Amino acid sequence: MLHDRLSDRGGAGVYLDAISADLAEAGHEVHIGGGRDAADGVRSHRVQGLDARSPEPTDLDILIRNLHPDMIHVHNVVNPVALQTAADAGAVMTVHDHRAFCPGRGKLTADGRVCRTPMSRETCAGCFTDQGYFEEIFDITAARLATLGRMRLTVLSRYMADELIAVGIPADQVTVTPPPPPALPDTPAEGPTSVLFAGRLAVTKGVWDAAEAWRESGVDLPLVFAGTGPERGRLEAAGHQVLGWVERPRLAGLLRAAAVLVLPSRWQEPYGLLGPEALSVGTPVAAWKSGAISEWHPGGEFLVPWGDVDALARALDAAVRS
Repeated sequence: MLHDRLSDRGGAGVYLDAISADLAEAGHEVHIGGGRDAADGVRSHRVQGLDARSPEPTDLDILIRNLHPDMIHVHNVVNPVALQTAADAGAVMTVHDHRAFCPGRGKLTADGRVCRTPMSRETCAGCFTDQGYFEEIFDITAARLATLGRMRLTVLSRYMADELIAVGIPADQVTVTPPPPPALPDTPAEGPTSVLFAGRLAVTKGVWDAAEAWRESGVDLPLVFAGTGPERGRLEAAGHQVLGWVERPRLAGLLRAAAVLVLPSRWQEPYGLLGPEALSVGTPVAAWKSGAISEWHPGGEFLVPWGDVDALARALDAAVRS
């Protein structure tokens, strides 16, 4: 298993942990190579360059020669040099996010609309103000995509499969494999009943849309943010309760205590793993129809059109009353 960083921050890390554990339980010898946060161990290996975002030298070929693996499975690796080495060795890859087919904001245009146009130099240039930076990041993204074209690919959702097919990956090269059923730690409910936002605190994740919908809803419950990111300071300055990043046992407790999880992602969610985790402990999810969310969401009044803050406010109110 190859990953950019070995931590459980984000859905890709949680997915990696889950399938690695399942494979080990089935009797396979599983080794994990990572860049950031990796520590050398018996079956954990620090791999130089694996966490790089641009073409950088990597010693991945040394690890492959030493281990002689029967299977190489790539996860959140975007360094084109590392991807090339993995492809040369016959790797398969799970594509967890947009960085192989969108050089910008996760399928959002510069003015905040959903991008439904496949990547091209002409189309994507409009999302950048710095032409030099655009040329650099577009070429890197194109290099990633070219390497993906040489591997068998798995994705967690039909949405991601359609995006890859739209940029030229053959349909028979992509397999949709939803993640394993959620397995949250068995920790008790923690804290007061709340409206919970959990994840990266960024505009593209809809933190301010969550705050506006909560205000409009008039629900008499606190809005709690669990996570960190570029908007953390502004959220705290605005008076919101921000817990920072929480480990999975505490996150499980927060989800069990919450009256509703709010999930107004502006970027197009490749899957949205936190939603099924909330549902698995009986917490409803008020969400926008973003990317793959409708593929796992039960629908009804808690799933509303993308970008509609008023509808999200009504969904929050309905969830709290349910």
